[in-house]
Amino acid sequence: MRFYLISDNVDTLVGMRLAGIDGVVAHEDSEVEQALQSVLDAGDVGMILVTEKLMNQFGEHFDQVRQTMSQPLIVEIPDRHGAVNGKDRITKYVREAIGVKI
Repeated sequence: MRFYLISDNVDTLVGMRLAGIDGVVAHEDSEVEQALQSVLDAGDVGMILVTEKLMNQFGEHFDQVRQTMSQPLIVEIPDRHGAVNGKDRITKYVREAIGVKI
């Protein structure tokens, strides 16, 4: 199993390639859909890394995969500009999901 990056910028892609992770840059809905489909067709990808900006813009494509398939795991990552959703977004998700303040 391998990692694969779907990014909205070249800098993140270059950084991941230095770490041995292949990927693609996508800006349009059709590009994201095509990249996701090619990863799913490959069958050997265990984790798809997606930049936050793409997830915010085209999350419905990734949500559909999450709901219908057990693999690959889709993980949202910040790009070179830092986290868009804030530092404590996981805490916020827990608070909203179970109503417990951490």
